Amino acid sequence: MADPVLAPPADRREPGPPPASTPATGGRWRAELGRLLEVAALLGLVVTQPLLDVLGRSPDFFLFHRATPRDVLLLVALIAVLPTLAVALLGLATGLAGGRIRLGAHLAVVGLLLAALAVQVGRHGTPLRGVPLLLAAVLLGGAGAAAYARWGGLGRLLRVAAIGPPVFVALFLFASPASAVVLPRAHGGAAGVAGPGEHPPVVMIVLDELPLVSLLGPDGKIDAATYPHFAELAAGSTWYRNATGVSGWTPYALPAMLTGRYPAQPLAPHYSQYPDNLFTALGGLYDVRAQESITRLCPPSRCDQPANPEQGLGVLVRESGKLLRQVAAPVDSRIDPEESYRERTRAEAGVDAAEPVPADPRFRFDSLDDNQPARFTSFLAGLRPSSRPTLHFLHLLMPHAPWTFLPSGARYAAPEDLPNDGAGWVELARARHLAQLRYTDRLVGETLRTLRASGLWDKALILLTADHGVSFTRDWQGRGLDAIDHAAGEVAWVPMFVRTPGQRAGRVDDRNWEHVDLLPTIADEAHVRIPWRVDGRSVRQGPRQSAEKHFYDRPGQPLTLRGGVPTRPPDPAPHPLLGTLVGDRPTGGTATVANRAAFDHVDPAAGELPALVWGTVPREVPDGTLLAVAVNGRVGAVVPVVPPDKGGRRFAALLPDDHLYRAGTNRLDLYRVGADGDLRRLTLS
Repeated sequence: MADPVLAPPADRREPGPPPASTPATGGRWRAELGRLLEVAALLGLVVTQPLLDVLGRSPDFFLFHRATPRDVLLLVALIAVLPTLAVALLGLATGLAGGRIRLGAHLAVVGLLLAALAVQVGRHGTPLRGVPLLLAAVLLGGAGAAAYARWGGLGRLLRVAAIGPPVFVALFLFASPASAVVLPRAHGGAAGVAGPGEHPPVVMIVLDELPLVSLLGPDGKIDAATYPHFAELAAGSTWYRNATGVSGWTPYALPAMLTGRYPAQPLAPHYSQYPDNLFTALGGLYDVRAQESITRLCPPSRCDQPANPEQGLGVLVRESGKLLRQVAAPVDSRIDPEESYRERTRAEAGVDAAEPVPADPRFRFDSLDDNQPARFTSFLAGLRPSSRPTLHFLHLLMPHAPWTFLPSGARYAAPEDLPNDGAGWVELARARHLAQLRYTDRLVGETLRTLRASGLWDKALILLTADHGVSFTRDWQGRGLDAIDHAAGEVAWVPMFVRTPGQRAGRVDDRNWEHVDLLPTIADEAHVRIPWRVDGRSVRQGPRQSAEKHFYDRPGQPLTLRGGVPTRPPDPAPHPLLGTLVGDRPTGGTATVANRAAFDHVDPAAGELPALVWGTVPREVPDGTLLAVAVNGRVGAVVPVVPPDKGGRRFAALLPDDHLYRAGTNRLDLYRVGADGDLRRLTLS
């Protein structure tokens, strides 16, 4: 007898397959995954690859900001993942509005990313720039989106290309010069062998981006009227006047100085890549007090690196964003992270004063000493005699750009994107460089006073130099290969002063000095034998027979430089209006000053002045027209009108004289200078 069949309860329903497993839903999620892979591929080409390429070739970026491996890994993760995640969230949001809107949004994203990619490709492969390049990129992005919508093959190709971002990340972590910062490999540097003789204290200062010609007067000597403290140092030391750096780039130049070897490979300026250097050679015998800026050549076993207040993941993200804007811009841009490096001031870093206020009426230390670079303050504080031989080392990013200091030490604000080349702009760049150099001279003066007060002036081996120079020749400004080809005297030749213990008189030595000579010279004077082969030669070995010099724009590819000590290019004659008082003048014309409001509330005691003025004039004002800029009725600068830069500016003027300003409201006037010298005051907006 068959079992009875029980009828199900009336409220029970037959179970069906879960909704997530329906073909329609599964297909939708597979489609979303495909779209995500397509976006990841495009973002990898537009963001991840170019940004990691720049950062991977710039380990100094991470060293300057004292980034930890964890910081770098988090930054890389953000670069590789965050843009894709943001677009994925956008896709989910648009998907809620329906399939058509979701597909339209995805097509728009694909078109925008293809346009961004076209900008980068077009900038490197075509002569188009600016608006024409943007228009061409938009057209190509639109055409690419239409092709994507019409042919499925393009989508499949993009999904395969999604392997790109992981590959770019792997290349950064394991094959780029910056990999040494992220994954440092322990290497024990060779210690020098102590020889017979005294081991004097060593005080070494490396300035940055300082061409010798900037210090020279018309007679070929240090311009003592403008740079009294450099002249004071020259009068008590040996000035190697024919000295040259070996590269225009600090990450190559400084390791060459401290290892005695020419740059051979594009390595990070890190102790794991250069285990044999000055710090390891002297470190077994000497205490090392090192203040490095964009290198980390002193290993932790030899010295502790002070923390840089301008560090942390937030700073890395902010500066990487600035680099990305340069990478993505439709205009030419020499991407050099070093251009953004700025020494933190003592006030910003919260560093206490190293020295009491000196009695120097020419420099208002009572109100401006907080502007002293923090790294320099810490260095001065360590200049004390010790029972053990001590190496005091400072690499200071002065007078290196960005230029923000007046000769007095007061700071001023300036747009980050001011051009440095072209008519009017290169002259402004040189004026700002020279103003900052005059402030650097005051820092040198503080160092000399401290050395004398501590007794190290007579006991120590003292060296002051710069790693490289910079060209201010119009159309060849900077430190790149074009500048080297056309203005090598400004890029390669640098100041080099060596004072041996007890030296009584200054002298000039015009031998062929190259910066690989620095380490062997220090070793000889400190009576330490270097246990590795060096390319340089100590001054005790006698001068080179050859006059040829070696210079490296790229490691392993030496250029040959010839020529002796360069002469300073003649300064333009100052305009007769400079420094004159201007009375009532007729008005005629208009001008826009971008920072005019800064003159309404000036506080000189705070250490900051509105010393740079920039803006524009109407298009009908011809290029080359002279403008006189006056503060409180006195002309502080006369500058030409130039073609508009990418920010629309047609003039900028540096007003470096502190005496122009007063506390409170200051009057700013601009005058158009006629051919006959007549002035017409411009109405400012």
